Amino acid sequence: MSRVAIVTGGGTGIGRATALALHRDGCRLVIAGRRVEPLEEVQAEVGEADCAMLAGDIRETEVADALVDVALDRFGRIDVLVNNAGGQFMAPAEDITPNGWRAVRRLNLDAPWYLTQQVAKRWMISNGGGRIVSVVLCPTRGIPGMVHSSAARAGTEAVARVLSVEWGKYDIGVVCVAPGWIETEGMKQYGDDLAELAKLVPMQRLGSAEEVADTIAFLASPKARYITGQTIVIDGGIDNTHTSAPGITA
Repeated sequence: MSRVAIVTGGGTGIGRATALALHRDGCRLVIAGRRVEPLEEVQAEVGEADCAMLAGDIRETEVADALVDVALDRFGRIDVLVNNAGGQFMAPAEDITPNGWRAVRRLNLDAPWYLTQQVAKRWMISNGGGRIVSVVLCPTRGIPGMVHSSAARAGTEAVARVLSVEWGKYDIGVVCVAPGWIETEGMKQYGDDLAELAKLVPMQRLGSAEEVADTIAFLASPKARYITGQTIVIDGGIDNTHTSAPGITA
């Protein structure tokens, strides 16, 4: 029986590439995102028989609940959850308002936590386990302008470590990936000179969404079944330098 994967933020960038990589590896898909058009494009590429979609704001619990409903109603199981949806604005720490902090926290910590909890409660715990992969920021770097997102995603990483202990007995693996500078449309919106950023990376290039997706697909597969509670950094070696330039992943 084919595995079933939920991918949030599945219409663009890393999420799109991940959805396609998981389908290549035999998964049927449920993809979510705010905009209908990118989701429809992925669905058309995969085929409606193997791909359901839901447009909405994943920060809202009713949207997360509906996403689980779609997966179970359409395909009858959930084997993989990829918490990819996220985002932030860049700002000096002293300029971030309580509302700004709250908005980034809700998207990068509260939303993946709630969806993870519901997927586990409604399927994985009582049906033989599964794999949960969350996209975070590199946990060992201080990234100027990103204190809100760094704090929120560090929380998601901590959640993964705790759940790997609590849910190991259910054969649920919970891991994170931390992409570095990945060449996507989302990264381009920050206005950085990508060619100059590439010079700061030991491998002398930016990463691709497909490289991150292939790592996620491996971690979501039975081949990685004994890996849990870990964060895999995908950054061409930048974490081993002293560079403090922006580290956008979206």
